[in-house]
Amino acid sequence: MSKLKYTLLAFSFILSLNASFAQDDPTSGQVLDKIVAKVDNNIILESDVQRTFIEAIAQSQQGITPPTRCEVFETLLVNKLMVAKAEIDSVIVAPAEVELQTENRFSMVLQQIGGDENMILQMYGKTADQLKSEMYDLIEEQMVVQRMRDKITEGVTVSPAEVRAFFESIPTDSLPFFSAEVTVGQIVKKPEVNEQTKQKIYDQLLGFKEDILAGKADFADLARRYSEDPGSGAQGGDLGFFGRGQLAPEYEATALALRQGEISDPVETQFGFHMIQLLEVRGATYNTRHILMVPKATEEDIQRTERFLDSLRTEIMEGNIEFAKAAKENSDDRATSDNGGYFTDPGTSSNRLTLRTLEDPVLYFTIDSMEVGTITKPIQFEDPREGTKLRILYYQNRYPAHRANLNDDYEKMKAAALRKKEDDLLSVWFVTAKEDVFIDIDPAYDRCNALAGR
Repeated sequence: MSKLKYTLLAFSFILSLNASFAQDDPTSGQVLDKIVAKVDNNIILESDVQRTFIEAIAQSQQGITPPTRCEVFETLLVNKLMVAKAEIDSVIVAPAEVELQTENRFSMVLQQIGGDENMILQMYGKTADQLKSEMYDLIEEQMVVQRMRDKITEGVTVSPAEVRAFFESIPTDSLPFFSAEVTVGQIVKKPEVNEQTKQKIYDQLLGFKEDILAGKADFADLARRYSEDPGSGAQGGDLGFFGRGQLAPEYEATALALRQGEISDPVETQFGFHMIQLLEVRGATYNTRHILMVPKATEEDIQRTERFLDSLRTEIMEGNIEFAKAAKENSDDRATSDNGGYFTDPGTSSNRLTLRTLEDPVLYFTIDSMEVGTITKPIQFEDPREGTKLRILYYQNRYPAHRANLNDDYEKMKAAALRKKEDDLLSVWFVTAKEDVFIDIDPAYDRCNALAGR
């Protein structure tokens, strides 16, 4: 491989799904798309190369040189090789994990078009189910590729000396120009649902269990009708196999205490109340199905949470508690609370990020209208998985656009140095791995020399 620096391009689902998959044009008699490579049973289309090339150029802002079409083709070829090798090496991603990511991404798409599923057909020329299916396939491949990459590069690190050497190897006139960045934090609270509402859900699920045991109802039918888990509900509640530690602790403890085929009493997790049936234990993994019902917060519950956050905001603004400490002690969002409430750049794990890194458009426009150093009043929003929540946002700092330097951009340089070291390892892996699979490349891409060694 000549270069592998774009091995794991982050696809933009809006962009890639907006571009219709090319097909034959019956009116012209010309083929508008074709297979340009096969890796075992995995194919690359000309339209895949074109879409990914456009996406890579769109992501090459901030002064980073965009990849060539050949580099994009090589990227896709390596990704397909990883997928093929994952099958050989039994590296798997559980369907439930893919379903969860798909639902989250689909919810983001819905948010950006105003929450109206009918607009999907108008904008994308496909139904919501068709769009979800395409997103599922894309997400599954990305997750498999990431898992394979993690396996291949496990244990790779870079020292401060290596970071400095990497930075100094970049010609001064080639140093990237970074856009303005911000540091933004949040404290999120999920309204505590009152006990009467919880008891009603608990009793309903207990009634389902009694009906199933009495032969009056079928577990799968009830799951399809009542379960609020978008991933498993349509599958009769079946979650598929998970390893220890992958599901909510309360869920796992309850499931593994059951005998095969036994149904639990309702158990509460952060997602709601579950009624669980253990289907099978296979080694260190287990398969269950469940019916999830989520107690809905009342207006009084929401107002109580709003008052709490407003009081916490006042304490922070008056200097009685630091924002980071308040977030760690009070925020219900684990993705940010462990980092003192601050959002991080997924590529570098730095607290400094561009506004476009924020996937939620509501967050983007809220921050864009704030002044540095201010904290919002409590804002209500909908979590795709957990329903109504509230948060306060803290706009801590803004950093002007600048040419890359080691003092201000150490975390970025560290991430880039680590990625280069990983890519060098992947290049070595590729030379061996390509011998384990069947690869056929269209002559139009022979010029890319994608199968050559380094």
